[in-house]
Amino acid sequence: MGLGALLLVGTAQAQVYRVVGPDGRVTYSDKPTAQPARDAAPSSAGGSSNTALPYTLAQTAQRYPVTLYTSKECVPCTTGRNLLINRGIPFSEKTVESNDDIAALQRLASAGSLPLLTIGGQQLKGYSDSEWTQYLDAAGYPKTSQLPSSYRRPAAAPLVAARATPAPAASVAEAASAPAAPAQPSVAPPRSSTNPTGIRF
Repeated sequence: MGLGALLLVGTAQAQVYRVVGPDGRVTYSDKPTAQPARDAAPSSAGGSSNTALPYTLAQTAQRYPVTLYTSKECVPCTTGRNLLINRGIPFSEKTVESNDDIAALQRLASAGSLPLLTIGGQQLKGYSDSEWTQYLDAAGYPKTSQLPSSYRRPAAAPLVAARATPAPAASVAEAASAPAAPAQPSVAPPRSSTNPTGIRF
């Protein structure tokens, strides 16, 4: 085998790896790295932990996680959720039902209106198809779904996790014999048959 043929074989076996660092810088190396594949990266924000999202979508979801705050009997909340699902946006959903949830929402958004959508640090109060679409586009989310068929949206969870504090045995016995304390006033706006959670939509 001639020298030219040996050089050709050596060149054919050489491989160059493209590496994108966390800061976005691209470098090239002849050694493979332990980075996730370009077309599938694990989802770490707003998605299911057991399904890999496409690389670009995973990067966007990590930089600008999407959270939707909703309530029952909220038509704009359902419309907003459907927009996110149909567009293939990985998001987490927080429900606002209890007085603790309402107080937390008011601290978070300085208002009690729903739905509330956060994209990264941006808050969008109330539902507006054009406004939500504009901000999702600006964040870099794809216009059509790129979610893999195995993707499962995480279940909605209360905004404030229920706290269960065990009481000492002596306190339980005292509470059983003590008269019931008057109910604390609600911090939420008045509830009605058309607005059972007391939130302004």
